[in-house]
Amino acid sequence: QVQLVESGGGLVQPGDSLRLSCVASSGSLDFYAVGWFRQVPGKEREQISCLSARSRYNGPIKYVDSVKGRFTISRANAKNTVYLQMNSLKPEDTAIYYCARGNHCSRSGKDFPSWGQGTQVTVPS
Repeated sequence: QVQLVESGGGLVQPGDSLRLSCVASSGSLDFYAVGWFRQVPGKEREQISCLSARSRYNGPIKYVDSVKGRFTISRANAKNTVYLQMNSLKPEDTAIYYCARGNHCSRSGKDFPSWGQGTQVTVPS
């Protein structure tokens, strides 16, 4: 079973930037879709964006409206890593951020069998 490890979270001020990383402990992420999600305690998990497998192009990358123009998902294939670059952070971005691996991009978290443990991002108001 592949293990995903997120890193890069932390406590930052509004307007700051963070780059989250998602690394697979085994196997390659190249052949899988990787999604970034976030969750605030007591609220539903939200998909931020998803990156299709390298071999599959499904059109422009989509982002949830609340992060459009501020967040960017990307791959570093040589490092078997998927990043989430987060700029102009806001207090409402405070959440636990998770990456997940699946066979294809889907809005449903149920289509992603492998998940990381999450990394906390806190942006105080």
